[in-house]
Amino acid sequence: MGKKLSPKAKKRLRFWLIILAVLIALTAWGFMMKTVRYKVKTDKLDKGLRIVFISDLHNCFYGGPDQSGIIDAVHDAAPDLVVFGGDVIDMWGGTKHALTLIKALSSEYPCCYSPGNHEEMRSDVEDFYNKVRQMCPVLIGEDHADMTINGQDIRLFGAINANVCYKYSTQLQECFDALDEEHYNILVAHQPEDIDFYLGNSVDTHDMDFDLILSGHAHGGQWRIPKLLDQGLYAPQQGLFPLYTTGMYKYGKTVHIISTGLARPLRMIFIPRIFNRPELSVIDINR
Repeated sequence: MGKKLSPKAKKRLRFWLIILAVLIALTAWGFMMKTVRYKVKTDKLDKGLRIVFISDLHNCFYGGPDQSGIIDAVHDAAPDLVVFGGDVIDMWGGTKHALTLIKALSSEYPCCYSPGNHEEMRSDVEDFYNKVRQMCPVLIGEDHADMTINGQDIRLFGAINANVCYKYSTQLQECFDALDEEHYNILVAHQPEDIDFYLGNSVDTHDMDFDLILSGHAHGGQWRIPKLLDQGLYAPQQGLFPLYTTGMYKYGKTVHIISTGLARPLRMIFIPRIFNRPELSVIDINR
């Protein structure tokens, strides 16, 4: 017969079992996708525009390898346009799940894609871009896309990183050069901490502003505590207690939306999202 636990030991055991159960529950809950809705006002679009913004997928899948979890959520949102932001794939690993999702949604909705830092760290990135180009436009610098949706002219741009010390700094200038007042101008710019650049504070010519800027990258600050750490504990390039990881910001006529993204790769299982569920962003733009 084994030695019986003392009442004090039983109490300690129950305490740690409860703590373990709470941690497991928080981790599981933190991997569940949610839909986050944003409302944007503009004078340019009379008939409105609904965008689904998919950022930081990191080649994850939801609802099985067929991506039915995300596809069903997009169907429920009934968007006019689907925008894929940066890091739809990871710096290592495969690309199958990301391509499955892009193929499925581009067959039903107008779509476009702009890359992030993880794509650019891969040796096979050009092969990936070429596969995406067979399904939807790839937005990088001067390679913008014009779409007419609900009878309204939309121009979409993409910039991987806007920092003037970075090798992609010319991309943002190319985007500014192609701004057109007759279009609703959307910039998909992966890294939110570069907002001053996206607002035109570093470009050589700056006669107009973007109407909408879409970012990701920060993963919502990873660990968040409501009312205390609303922007999370840590974000790449921003460090501890970051300023820009989630939410909607207004700068004059420019609106900046930051998605917490959909990343939940197994390599992050020891750094789970806490109070920071993966996000599918739905953006309604109206007069």
